Amino acid sequence: MSLFSKDLSKEPVFDGLGYEPSFFSRKAMVTTKTDYSKKKYDEGNKDTRKKILVLCTEERYMTMKNGKKFSTGNHPVETLVPILHFDQAGFDVDFYTPTGGTVKFEMWAMPYEDEHIGKILEKYNTQFSNPHSLQDFVADTTKSYVDYVAVFIPGGHGAMLGLPENNDVKELIKWVIAEDKFMLTICHGPAALLSAAQGIGENDFPYKGYKINSFPDEMDLILPQSGYQPGEMPWLYGEKLKQLGVEILNKKISGDCHVDRKLITADSPLAADKFGKICVEELLADEKYKAEN
Repeated sequence: MSLFSKDLSKEPVFDGLGYEPSFFSRKAMVTTKTDYSKKKYDEGNKDTRKKILVLCTEERYMTMKNGKKFSTGNHPVETLVPILHFDQAGFDVDFYTPTGGTVKFEMWAMPYEDEHIGKILEKYNTQFSNPHSLQDFVADTTKSYVDYVAVFIPGGHGAMLGLPENNDVKELIKWVIAEDKFMLTICHGPAALLSAAQGIGENDFPYKGYKINSFPDEMDLILPQSGYQPGEMPWLYGEKLKQLGVEILNKKISGDCHVDRKLITADSPLAADKFGKICVEELLADEKYKAEN
């Protein structure tokens, strides 16, 4: 097969149940190594009880408008590169899915040649197949067994599956707001914030008036042209967030991040390294402020 992208097939790849991105789109958008750059955090987290809750999807297939299924999940770069920074700063993570089902990754986007990713995959391998249940976490009214300082919702189109309409995700967001925790989310991850709009008026949406960077609807509309997706999106999450009063700052992806109060967002895998660093810096600064006041 030619290595020149213009000669690669734009036909999505059938995996037996659904379609993975075409070879053409993978050549343009998927890398075998990340741009992770290790950073030393002089004042890292030293309290082992302080962790980060990572909420992932347990669903793999998105049904497009034409009925074809897109094989998706959480994007591995957007998930694991920030966790490399959390780990470097002394923050362990606990993986959750809505009911404790297996974490679903976009395996076709896994950077297998990246040694740093390999190490973090090994560290959390057991949790990927046996994550915690968000349902159980929400039902536990005490939540005293660990001190989560933040919730991290990775991207990948899988973030649009099962999370935006989940009542337990809504309760998690209510808990984040009430307990003054950080919400960290990248690319399509902000789709999960839509869960907080269930059963309330638009003016009561907790992130109304916030600004974010995220994967733009404008790009989701054109991805089928390269065979990245096997058809048009079933719905657009950015459109729904805008209706709730959220301002999306970008119409393209360039690796941008944004901090708005305790909501930290980023636009794509291009931002994963920068996003991880910013999240850690904000978390450590907040912990330092609380210790001094």
